[in-house]
Amino acid sequence: MAEAKTWQPVALVKDISPDTQTLRVTLDGEAVCLYNLQGRICATQDKCPHGNASLAEGWVEDGTIECPLHQGVFDISSGKPQCPPVTTPLRCYDVRVEDGTVFLLGDSA
Repeated sequence: MAEAKTWQPVALVKDISPDTQTLRVTLDGEAVCLYNLQGRICATQDKCPHGNASLAEGWVEDGTIECPLHQGVFDISSGKPQCPPVTTPLRCYDVRVEDGTVFLLGDSA
């Protein structure tokens, strides 16, 4: 039987840095990167699938995130790789924002 998914609070929108536009949080023991794209909150896995790098330390531009390790670029909304050396897509998470709190859909505790 599949485990039920529940909305879990992980951060406040105001905690996502306006400079980097990213924030690393944890959901179900996994690192997740939150993005504030001009008021639209998105979430992907934090670890780049190409190398052991945190995407929260990367650079956001035009709806993409550039990995700080090998400069691979991903589309934040879809997780799709945009250029070499990355070829594996990022896991994207369902996001909900209520009263300034960011919720992600995760396994129930």
